[in-house]
Amino acid sequence: MANRAFRQLTHEVDVCVVGGGMAGLTAALAAARHGADVALVQDRPVLGGNASSECRVHVQGADRHNKFPNMRETGILEELRMENLYRNPQRSFSVWDTILYEKLCLHPHITLLLNCSCNEAEMDGDRIATISGWQTTTETRHTVRAPLFADCSGDGVLAPLTGAEYRMGREGRDEFGESIAPEKADDRTMGMTCLFQTRKHDAPVPFIPPHWAEAFDHCDELPGGERRHRWFEMGYWWVELGGEGHSIHDTERLRHDLLALAYGVWDHVKNHCPHHSEAAANWALDWVQFLPGKRESRRFVGDHILTQNDIEAEGRFDDLVAYGGWTMDDHHPAGFRAVELGEPATVWHPAPSPYGIPYRCLYSRNIANLMFAGRNASCTHAAMSSTRVMGTACSMGQAVGTAAAMAAARGTGPRGLLDHVGELQQALLDDDCYLPWIVQELPELTRSAVLESSRGDPEPVRDGINRPVAEDTHAWDCRAGDTITYSFDRPRMVSEVALVLDSGLDQNVTMSYHQADDQRTSLPDAMPRAFRIDGRIEHDWRRLIHQEANHQRHVRYPVDAELTGVRFTLGDTWGADESRVYAFLIR
Repeated sequence: MANRAFRQLTHEVDVCVVGGGMAGLTAALAAARHGADVALVQDRPVLGGNASSECRVHVQGADRHNKFPNMRETGILEELRMENLYRNPQRSFSVWDTILYEKLCLHPHITLLLNCSCNEAEMDGDRIATISGWQTTTETRHTVRAPLFADCSGDGVLAPLTGAEYRMGREGRDEFGESIAPEKADDRTMGMTCLFQTRKHDAPVPFIPPHWAEAFDHCDELPGGERRHRWFEMGYWWVELGGEGHSIHDTERLRHDLLALAYGVWDHVKNHCPHHSEAAANWALDWVQFLPGKRESRRFVGDHILTQNDIEAEGRFDDLVAYGGWTMDDHHPAGFRAVELGEPATVWHPAPSPYGIPYRCLYSRNIANLMFAGRNASCTHAAMSSTRVMGTACSMGQAVGTAAAMAAARGTGPRGLLDHVGELQQALLDDDCYLPWIVQELPELTRSAVLESSRGDPEPVRDGINRPVAEDTHAWDCRAGDTITYSFDRPRMVSEVALVLDSGLDQNVTMSYHQADDQRTSLPDAMPRAFRIDGRIEHDWRRLIHQEANHQRHVRYPVDAELTGVRFTLGDTWGADESRVYAFLIR
């Protein structure tokens, strides 16, 4: 039989996103929801990157595991987290994978290309014309043509393929005046980690390490000593290497070295640790991470490079479109081996929460149609040590996707959207993203209507700030049966009703096996479970929406009716006596 050629398929879309980690999937979903046809090219079988079942890292961000209540990222990330709490109380990473998968796979404007590794780009001057990738599962060469591309791959794979300017390594202290930077620039980075997960059994379970595992007889051979390996259900971020080599090209060798460390550390906990071996007797390995989780590699150069000083000054940029709040968590390039040098494995340099990230950090300085989000955004090494965490990546990703759709609709490049950054900011706020210090502009119908409630002050639902900030809740407090009503001076056409509800921003909802079990495994008690929205026609109230089993903070309902009033009535919650409404908007 004659050989058959491999398949080749071409896709023409408005926006092509490369990389399906948390930044990429939020970018793709945001762009599609704003009307763009999107292709997402992902080199793994699952979405989520470091947050997927392949790596199982918790999504962390500006709230720092709820150390800063009410600073949690909302928008698409909050939607995903609430869906996970509703459907995944057992904290299964495979269920989480499925939630991420279905959001993209079932969207009519998204072409999802999994197991497809981008390895070629065709240029047209300073513009990307197409990218191509090989899909291993189907033996198909996929080519994507688009006016706009977003690299959310983490490693910045489009940089060497397109000639986009990028940096790799640490800037010297004098270049940007960063006090935490090394005195001289170098090519060192933060390393990567292989985790493991354990499960408790009813009887002791022996562990025989592979013969190639490293051996650790004493606690002081491990970073942090005895204190750092007492939590062995999910271990350990400091099983880290790679910062002294090339964090892309050396990955395969480093994975083997990391596995040898991970098995050796578990051997120490089980068989040699005088402090924890007895407690670990009934625990056994349940999973080991074979895809190393990376912290740092390439960083694109945009019209602005975010620095340590920008972060410390709170990033109050005019073009602020995302925010962070994690510490500048700078890992030693030697990683696990830093203990042999007598140095800490990481240093947590202070950072404010929140700080702003400007739009100019999210598109290329020299490639006219290239955007990016995540750990490869335009930052110095010092700033990236904070912005790299996945909650912040989602904030950037949603901004990039929204901007890409707006730019595609206008027929402009990313830089051209700078003239419309106020519109971009308002689009993000309207999608329940949080932008510190920027107030949402309200629809005219919401502003002009008479607002009344059955209890308390209803005005906070239209103050343009949709979460607690400092001591102000910016919310209307309510109980079951309470109502809040807009009345119009004449019949008005109402196209949509939007609500921002109480999703417990003061609680820890991060799905994590790295921390003690202090995170929620069910929906926040104050989340409204049931409510209805009624419309008044002349003097009669008619039911428009009757919502049951609600599990989202941000909900929108089309109405398309001529009304003289709109009323919200709380039915009940998921357990609390009181709830809050942060926004009630009528368009």
